[in-house]
Amino acid sequence: MKNTNEYKSPIAALLWSVMMTGFGQFYNGQYIFGALLFIFEIAANGLSSLNMSILHSFHGNTQQAHDVFDHQWGLFYPSSYAFSIWQAYNKAIVINCQQEKRDYPKETYLTGFFILFVIGMNLGVYYHHHLLSGIPFFSSPIFNGLSWGFLFGITGHFAEKYIKAKRNIGKD
Repeated sequence: MKNTNEYKSPIAALLWSVMMTGFGQFYNGQYIFGALLFIFEIAANGLSSLNMSILHSFHGNTQQAHDVFDHQWGLFYPSSYAFSIWQAYNKAIVINCQQEKRDYPKETYLTGFFILFVIGMNLGVYYHHHLLSGIPFFSSPIFNGLSWGFLFGITGHFAEKYIKAKRNIGKD
């Protein structure tokens, strides 16, 4: 019998989703939703040849990493990956509010980070031969996508904090 009043750590949910799309949902008890995200991850990963591109990237074979990677399927991956992480984190917060019989937060968390993370990853994956192509690390669609994703994501996080701070100043 499962304890329904079990605290769900938002950070643990986030980290499980970082490990594999859908695992944060499993942690939160959303088994069907987690399974659907996991199946989509397996399909997008396989159809885009993401793992082969990662392997070639780690070996420094940036041209092979580019050639093996199917961009049409690969551009789906950042969205599902980021959504899984964002949703698991925010759902853990909601679960804890339900258990403590508190009102749900009126906002979501890390939204700016993940929206711009997806945009940055997609731009980095798609334009990896054009942006900083002289540097081998950035010639890989995977490493370039992750680098631009984190850069955009951090920018989005600070923009979201700035907007929320401005909104709260106006309420005083």
